[in-house]
Amino acid sequence: MRKVEEIVADLVQPILDELQLELVEIEYVKEGGNWFLRVYIDNETGSIDIDECGVVSERLSQRLDEVDPIPNAYFLEVSSPGAERPLRQEKDFRKAVGKHVHITTKQPLAGHTVFEGELVAFDNQQLTIKEAKQSYVIPLDQVDQARTTIVF
Repeated sequence: MRKVEEIVADLVQPILDELQLELVEIEYVKEGGNWFLRVYIDNETGSIDIDECGVVSERLSQRLDEVDPIPNAYFLEVSSPGAERPLRQEKDFRKAVGKHVHITTKQPLAGHTVFEGELVAFDNQQLTIKEAKQSYVIPLDQVDQARTTIVF
């Protein structure tokens, strides 16, 4: 049986393609006694606005009503990924070059599993992160989680 996130991705992708937006992530989670279906979207410039989220929400809601793939009641939320955007696909890492990132690895590399610093390069399936005065090269297949971060 397909997961809710996969079904919703199939339903929302044509809407996003038409509006020239991209799907960042879908979450279907229970918090307290309520279920939430969260769809995170973005555009090429990384400056998605509330109107774009509203259009996607309205169109996706109509499709979800037509197909009815979710058996229980839920709240639909469509929003931007925010300042701490998850990085999952190669294109995400390419767009994040020059930005501050937080990376956790599946296994220790150079004695660390957590790296935070500037993503200075992404090529040949490897990330180069500069932390203070030291740089680390992390193979993409060793990345467990990655996201952009805000530096204060």
